Amino acid sequence: MSNATGTRVHRSNLPLVAAATGANPSRRPVWFMRQAGRSLPEYRAIRADHGMLESCFDAELVCEITMQPVRRHDVDAAILFSDIVVPLKAAGIDLDIVAGTGPVIAEPVRSPDAVSRIPRLEPAAVGSIARAIELLLGELGDQVALIGFAGAPFTLASYLIEGGPSRNYERTKAMMHGDPETWAELMARLADITIAFLRVQLEAGVDAIQLFDSWAGMLSAADYQRFVAPHSARVLAEVAGYGVPRIHFGVGTGELLAPMAHVGADVIGVDWRVPLEEAVRRVGPGKAVQGNLDPTLLFAGPDVVDAEVRRVVADGDRAIAAGAVGHIFNLGHGVLPGTDPDVLTRAVEVIHGL
Repeated sequence: MSNATGTRVHRSNLPLVAAATGANPSRRPVWFMRQAGRSLPEYRAIRADHGMLESCFDAELVCEITMQPVRRHDVDAAILFSDIVVPLKAAGIDLDIVAGTGPVIAEPVRSPDAVSRIPRLEPAAVGSIARAIELLLGELGDQVALIGFAGAPFTLASYLIEGGPSRNYERTKAMMHGDPETWAELMARLADITIAFLRVQLEAGVDAIQLFDSWAGMLSAADYQRFVAPHSARVLAEVAGYGVPRIHFGVGTGELLAPMAHVGADVIGVDWRVPLEEAVRRVGPGKAVQGNLDPTLLFAGPDVVDAEVRRVVADGDRAIAAGAVGHIFNLGHGVLPGTDPDVLTRAVEVIHGL
């Protein structure tokens, strides 16, 4: 968001931004990864007539879908409705999001020639995203942050190389180790795309960004630091000048928390496998933590959900005592499609009441 002189106006009073930056939030901020999506009947009604990628490139639909969980749950942040492959599609890569499978790449990238053909992302190609952010900033209240996001270069590379989701990432790891020059060029190009995509969102006015390295947990710490960290660090460094909190998250990344936090993140997302207090010990002081209720526990009944929410809040307090600058409540991964929305609404009420 900018004022009349073009200077960015930071909404530092937002609970999420305050928690991320060591200030004193008016209440403990909470949002949920995948809070907009298949758990909501209002989302399913929209998707009955619109494809996934179509929805991601329609500013009005992006605004509506992003707002749905804010209206329903009273969360402290909206996260831009999109998909990590949207900038790849916008750049001209032939892909689709297949129901029940996920992103599928028409021609997987497995050679130096294929890498050399990866195009740059022109900001105009994601102009609808900027327009959606403009609409959202007009809808969101003065206490709700808007989070932009992008997929990290490694996770994007794994989709391009494997051709879609993978269990073992054998082709990805084979390129990393067997052809490190091609790997480095691929990661550099994907970092360029990610930076361009995040800049569009930041210049449109998002209050924070989250870099998803969803599949980094498949790597050893040594491989992460050699093949991945330098490229994620470049992405986060290139957007540091916007002055908004930078959140970094991956699944199964307990052994990678320290290197992931130190590629430039202000907030480190923690999945449910590692207690927040332990995460701070691994990362060190000076970062905020985000997480980390196991999303499957939302199916266990109200007494369990209530107890587990309170446990995570208490763990967040211990994390702050151990040196974290703040705690943002979230799940340890995304909301599962079969989750009862009323359970999420109740969880937010409990968190805000503590």
